[in-house]
Amino acid sequence: MSTVNIVNTKNESVGEIDLNDEVFNREVKEYLLHEVVRMQRAARRGGNACTKTRVEVRGGGRKPWRQKGTGRARAGTRTSPIWRGGGVTFGPKPRDYSFKVNRKVKHQAVSMALSARFQEGNLIVMDSFSLEAVKTKDFVGIMNVLDVQNGLIITNDANENLKKSSRNVNGYKVMSSEGLNVYDILLHKKVILIQPVIESLEKRLMA
Repeated sequence: MSTVNIVNTKNESVGEIDLNDEVFNREVKEYLLHEVVRMQRAARRGGNACTKTRVEVRGGGRKPWRQKGTGRARAGTRTSPIWRGGGVTFGPKPRDYSFKVNRKVKHQAVSMALSARFQEGNLIVMDSFSLEAVKTKDFVGIMNVLDVQNGLIITNDANENLKKSSRNVNGYKVMSSEGLNVYDILLHKKVILIQPVIESLEKRLMA
Protein backbone atom coordinates (compact mmCIF):
# COMPACT_ATOMS: atom_id res chain seq x y z
CA MET A 1 0.00 0.00 0.00
CA SER A 2 1.14 3.53 -0.79
CA THR A 3 -0.01 6.42 1.36
CA VAL A 4 -0.86 9.87 0.01
CA ASN A 5 -2.19 13.03 1.61
CA ILE A 6 -5.76 14.16 1.10
CA VAL A 7 -6.07 17.89 0.49
CA ASN A 8 -8.95 20.36 0.31
CA THR A 9 -9.55 23.22 -2.09
CA LYS A 10 -7.14 25.38 -0.05
CA ASN A 11 -4.38 22.78 -0.53
CA GLU A 12 -4.44 21.96 3.17
CA SER A 13 -3.85 18.38 4.30
CA VAL A 14 -7.01 16.92 5.86
CA GLY A 15 -5.92 13.29 6.16
CA GLU A 16 -4.27 10.35 4.47
CA ILE A 17 -5.41 7.44 2.35
CA ASP A 18 -3.86 4.14 1.34
CA LEU A 19 -3.75 3.38 -2.37
CA ASN A 20 -3.65 -0.14 -3.75
CA ASP A 21 -0.29 -0.72 -5.42
CA GLU A 22 -1.91 -2.98 -8.05
CA VAL A 23 -3.74 0.07 -9.37
CA PHE A 24 -1.65 3.11 -8.43
CA ASN A 25 1.93 1.89 -8.09
CA ARG A 26 2.55 -0.93 -10.53
CA GLU A 27 5.28 -1.41 -13.10
CA VAL A 28 4.69 0.82 -16.13
CA LYS A 29 5.05 -0.85 -19.53
CA GLU A 30 5.29 1.80 -22.21
CA TYR A 31 4.53 -0.56 -25.09
CA LEU A 32 1.18 -1.45 -23.52
CA LEU A 33 0.26 2.21 -23.02
CA HIS A 34 1.21 2.88 -26.63
CA GLU A 35 -1.00 0.05 -27.87
CA VAL A 36 -4.08 1.27 -25.99
CA VAL A 37 -3.56 4.92 -27.00
CA ARG A 38 -3.18 3.80 -30.62
CA MET A 39 -6.44 1.87 -30.30
CA GLN A 40 -8.26 4.92 -28.89
CA ARG A 41 -6.99 7.26 -31.60
CA ALA A 42 -7.74 4.76 -34.37
CA ALA A 43 -11.33 4.49 -33.16
CA ARG A 44 -11.70 8.27 -33.56
CA ARG A 45 -10.63 8.29 -37.21
CA GLY A 46 -13.45 9.10 -39.58
CA GLY A 47 -12.54 7.18 -42.73
CA ASN A 48 -15.38 8.88 -44.61
CA ALA A 49 -13.70 9.44 -48.01
CA CYS A 50 -15.87 7.88 -50.70
CA THR A 51 -15.86 7.67 -54.49
CA LYS A 52 -18.29 6.01 -56.90
CA THR A 53 -17.42 2.96 -58.92
CA ARG A 54 -18.66 2.49 -62.50
CA VAL A 55 -21.67 0.62 -61.12
CA GLU A 56 -22.70 3.49 -58.81
CA VAL A 57 -22.38 6.36 -61.31
CA ARG A 58 -25.75 7.48 -62.64
CA GLY A 59 -26.56 6.54 -66.22
CA GLY A 60 -24.65 4.25 -68.55
CA GLY A 61 -27.54 1.93 -69.28
CA ARG A 62 -27.55 2.49 -73.04
CA LYS A 63 -24.64 1.58 -75.27
CA PRO A 64 -23.10 4.92 -76.48
CA TRP A 65 -22.85 3.76 -80.12
CA ARG A 66 -23.07 0.55 -82.09
CA GLN A 67 -20.29 -1.97 -81.78
CA LYS A 68 -18.96 -1.84 -85.35
CA GLY A 69 -18.85 0.49 -88.31
CA THR A 70 -18.27 3.88 -86.65
CA GLY A 71 -14.48 3.88 -86.75
CA ARG A 72 -14.36 4.54 -83.03
CA ALA A 73 -13.27 2.26 -80.22
CA ARG A 74 -15.98 0.00 -78.95
CA ALA A 75 -17.76 1.23 -75.80
CA GLY A 76 -20.43 -0.40 -73.71
CA THR A 77 -21.23 2.28 -71.10
CA ARG A 78 -20.67 5.95 -70.35
CA THR A 79 -19.71 5.15 -66.75
CA SER A 80 -16.38 3.59 -67.74
CA PRO A 81 -13.46 4.79 -65.56
CA ILE A 82 -11.59 5.96 -68.67
CA TRP A 83 -14.38 8.40 -69.55
CA ARG A 84 -14.82 11.83 -68.07
CA GLY A 85 -17.60 11.64 -65.48
CA GLY A 86 -17.24 7.89 -65.20
CA GLY A 87 -16.54 5.81 -62.14
CA VAL A 88 -13.29 5.69 -60.18
CA THR A 89 -11.08 2.62 -60.23
CA PHE A 90 -9.92 1.46 -56.78
CA GLY A 91 -11.05 4.72 -55.18
CA PRO A 92 -11.44 5.19 -51.40
CA LYS A 93 -14.48 3.85 -49.59
CA PRO A 94 -15.65 4.47 -45.99
CA ARG A 95 -13.69 2.21 -43.68
CA ASP A 96 -13.40 1.45 -39.98
CA TYR A 97 -9.88 1.94 -38.61
CA SER A 98 -10.69 0.66 -35.13
CA PHE A 99 -9.26 -2.54 -33.70
CA LYS A 100 -9.91 -4.48 -30.53
CA VAL A 101 -7.88 -4.56 -27.33
CA ASN A 102 -8.93 -6.95 -24.58
CA ARG A 103 -10.72 -5.46 -21.57
CA LYS A 104 -8.10 -6.82 -19.19
CA VAL A 105 -5.32 -5.13 -21.16
CA LYS A 106 -7.23 -1.82 -21.16
CA HIS A 107 -7.67 -2.01 -17.39
CA GLN A 108 -3.97 -2.73 -16.95
CA ALA A 109 -3.08 0.24 -19.15
CA VAL A 110 -5.28 2.61 -17.13
CA SER A 111 -3.62 1.35 -13.93
CA MET A 112 -0.18 1.89 -15.46
CA ALA A 113 -1.07 5.41 -16.58
CA LEU A 114 -2.28 6.25 -13.06
CA SER A 115 0.86 4.63 -11.65
CA ALA A 116 3.03 6.78 -13.90
CA ARG A 117 1.40 9.95 -12.59
CA PHE A 118 1.71 8.72 -9.00
CA GLN A 119 5.39 7.85 -9.38
CA GLU A 120 6.02 11.29 -10.88
CA GLY A 121 4.33 12.94 -7.91
CA ASN A 122 1.56 14.27 -10.16
CA LEU A 123 -1.37 12.45 -8.53
CA ILE A 124 -3.51 14.57 -6.19
CA VAL A 125 -6.30 13.29 -3.95
CA MET A 126 -8.95 15.78 -2.80
CA ASP A 127 -11.63 15.25 -0.17
CA SER A 128 -14.23 17.04 -2.31
CA PHE A 129 -14.44 19.56 -5.12
CA SER A 130 -17.73 21.35 -5.50
CA LEU A 131 -18.62 24.85 -6.62
CA GLU A 132 -21.75 26.64 -5.45
CA ALA A 133 -22.19 28.39 -8.78
CA VAL A 134 -20.83 28.27 -12.33
CA LYS A 135 -17.85 30.59 -12.05
CA THR A 136 -14.66 30.11 -14.04
CA LYS A 137 -12.76 32.54 -11.81
CA ASP A 138 -13.36 30.35 -8.74
CA PHE A 139 -12.21 27.25 -10.59
CA VAL A 140 -9.03 28.90 -11.84
CA GLY A 141 -8.34 30.21 -8.33
CA ILE A 142 -8.50 26.70 -6.84
CA MET A 143 -6.25 25.33 -9.59
CA ASN A 144 -3.69 28.05 -8.84
CA VAL A 145 -3.77 27.20 -5.14
CA LEU A 146 -3.20 23.53 -6.00
CA ASP A 147 -0.42 24.54 -8.44
CA VAL A 148 -2.10 22.70 -11.34
CA GLN A 149 -1.70 24.32 -14.74
CA ASN A 150 -2.79 21.27 -16.71
CA GLY A 151 -4.97 18.68 -15.05
CA LEU A 152 -7.55 15.92 -15.36
CA ILE A 153 -10.19 15.90 -12.61
CA ILE A 154 -11.92 12.57 -11.94
CA THR A 155 -15.20 12.62 -10.04
CA ASN A 156 -18.03 10.20 -9.32
CA ASP A 157 -20.94 12.59 -9.07
CA ALA A 158 -22.36 14.67 -11.89
CA ASN A 159 -21.03 18.03 -10.71
CA GLU A 160 -22.41 20.29 -13.42
CA ASN A 161 -21.12 23.49 -11.83
CA LEU A 162 -17.59 22.12 -11.83
CA LYS A 163 -17.80 20.92 -15.43
CA LYS A 164 -19.26 24.19 -16.71
CA SER A 165 -16.76 26.29 -14.76
CA SER A 166 -13.80 24.42 -16.26
CA ARG A 167 -14.87 23.96 -19.87
CA ASN A 168 -13.73 27.41 -21.03
CA VAL A 169 -10.24 27.03 -19.56
CA ASN A 170 -7.59 25.38 -21.72
CA GLY A 171 -5.65 22.51 -20.20
CA TYR A 172 -8.33 21.13 -17.87
CA LYS A 173 -10.90 18.38 -18.18
CA VAL A 174 -13.52 17.04 -15.77
CA MET A 175 -14.80 13.52 -16.33
CA SER A 176 -16.46 10.65 -14.48
CA SER A 177 -14.55 7.60 -13.31
CA GLU A 178 -16.47 5.41 -15.78
CA GLY A 179 -14.98 7.34 -18.70
CA LEU A 180 -11.40 7.30 -17.42
CA ASN A 181 -9.00 6.27 -20.16
CA VAL A 182 -5.28 6.10 -20.91
CA TYR A 183 -5.24 8.85 -23.53
CA ASP A 184 -6.73 11.53 -21.25
CA ILE A 185 -4.46 10.56 -18.33
CA LEU A 186 -1.33 10.86 -20.45
CA LEU A 187 -2.59 14.02 -22.12
CA HIS A 188 -2.72 15.91 -18.81
CA LYS A 189 0.30 16.53 -16.60
CA LYS A 190 -1.56 16.07 -13.31
CA VAL A 191 -4.47 13.88 -12.25
CA ILE A 192 -6.84 14.96 -9.49
CA LEU A 193 -8.93 12.23 -7.86
CA ILE A 194 -11.90 13.10 -5.67
CA GLN A 195 -11.66 10.71 -2.70
CA PRO A 196 -14.86 8.63 -3.30
CA VAL A 197 -13.56 7.81 -6.81
CA ILE A 198 -10.64 5.77 -5.50
CA GLU A 199 -12.73 2.90 -4.16
CA SER A 200 -14.73 2.54 -7.37
CA LEU A 201 -11.56 2.72 -9.50
CA GLU A 202 -9.79 0.04 -7.49
CA LYS A 203 -12.85 -2.20 -7.67
CA ARG A 204 -13.22 -1.77 -11.46
CA LEU A 205 -9.54 -2.01 -12.44
CA MET A 206 -8.87 -5.10 -10.34
CA ALA A 207 -11.91 -6.99 -11.64
